[in-house]
Amino acid sequence: MQAHCEGVVPLSARLEPWMSDLCDTPELVHELIETYGSPVNLLDPSPMRRNVDQLTGPADRRAVDLRIYFARKANKALAFVDEAVRLGLGVDLASERELIQVLDRDVPAERLVMTAAVKPLRLIELCIASGTTIVVDNSDEARQVDMLAERQGTTASVALRLAPDLMDDRTPTRFGFDLTDAISAERSRRLRIDGVHFHLDGYDPADRVAAIAQALALVDALRGRGHRPAFLDIGGGLPVDYLASSDQWDRFWFEHRRGLLGDREPLTFEAHGLGLIAHMGEIIGLPNVYPYHQTLTRGPWMTQVLDGQITVDGRSGSVAAQLRDRGLQLRCEPGRALLDGCGMTVARVAYRKTRRDGTWLIGVEMNRTQCRSTSDDFLVDPLLVRPDAGHVPGGATGAIEGYLVGAYCIEKELLTWRRLSFAHGVAVGDIVVFPNTAGYLMHILESSSHQIPLARNVVVDANGSWALDPIDDAGR
Repeated sequence: MQAHCEGVVPLSARLEPWMSDLCDTPELVHELIETYGSPVNLLDPSPMRRNVDQLTGPADRRAVDLRIYFARKANKALAFVDEAVRLGLGVDLASERELIQVLDRDVPAERLVMTAAVKPLRLIELCIASGTTIVVDNSDEARQVDMLAERQGTTASVALRLAPDLMDDRTPTRFGFDLTDAISAERSRRLRIDGVHFHLDGYDPADRVAAIAQALALVDALRGRGHRPAFLDIGGGLPVDYLASSDQWDRFWFEHRRGLLGDREPLTFEAHGLGLIAHMGEIIGLPNVYPYHQTLTRGPWMTQVLDGQITVDGRSGSVAAQLRDRGLQLRCEPGRALLDGCGMTVARVAYRKTRRDGTWLIGVEMNRTQCRSTSDDFLVDPLLVRPDAGHVPGGATGAIEGYLVGAYCIEKELLTWRRLSFAHGVAVGDIVVFPNTAGYLMHILESSSHQIPLARNVVVDANGSWALDPIDDAGR
């Protein structure tokens, strides 16, 4: 039985068939938790192929050479590295351990790019020795790469990371050189400049188009100085839609604002604003959450980027045409957009209680870092799966509304700030399912504070068998 759980104002998840099938098999979910502990991350890499096809289709139709690099920082499971390689993708890396692990799996260096925000000398040395392309972020890093490449008696494959100027009042990106400094970096003798890279916050395709125009100007300048950059890499930030309904998304924010203004009961624990603040009868601020509903994702988003019109050094045309004219490969480094539909986090209910003021709290065997990114909340309704009555001591409550709370000894250890409705009650032993968590939500902030073990990662194969991902099997 899949018992009913939804937000007081619902935000229903867009589920993959394998997710629905698993939730309709509660005894299997119970068995997986009994075997691997609570919480457990359940992974299915198979949706990656569809996600890749949706990105490559627009590029193929425009004769653009697109190379996708899986952003490994989005999920540490090695099953996704294996699937990415099987699909012909590269791998985008952010640390020495990530690099060692993929080299141990014999991923060829020409498929690797190191984009780490901070690169210790040992990491740079390993990149140079293995032939991994290094995205160089600043002048100090350029000097270090140059020095270490000279020490190894070789040249280093690099891409210069540009910090585009979006010409508005937004905070400038912390990533990359400005155009003048990027051109100066080309003087390093041991850097073989194979490409230009940028990384932007946000999801607006128009920002990417503007940044591409500036990156192409840098490519032209580098070629004019004798270098031969062959690719332009637009980084990550490709949008994902987690929700089944745009109407629900709009209604949630309308009702959330009403709750903050006192026009209805708040939708969040102790009226948490999720980035918004009620001030003198008005709402100020901006939502501090991922935009869980977006209408422009993957293929349509890539189409808008490639069809964007730009002028570079007096040459006008679409992004696609300008890339073709220069013989440039386009690269991108999606994480979420490739892992969309590839994972769920499931955990067991340990208790139900009411606070002194009557607020229901549902204690779950996990902590808030195990399903959370850098935004304030996970704005997708969990599911509630009820195994056979033999696994559920004490029976269920009646219909209640309440909050999921986690294992850390912190007063506001909320797994989700939103108030949830349980039409069929909650029982000890019920299983809470957080859908579509593979992209960043499982691992980006996970913590083992209190010496509580990290969640294990379990992968399903084509035959429906579940096994530990090698990242856990190897004890890493």
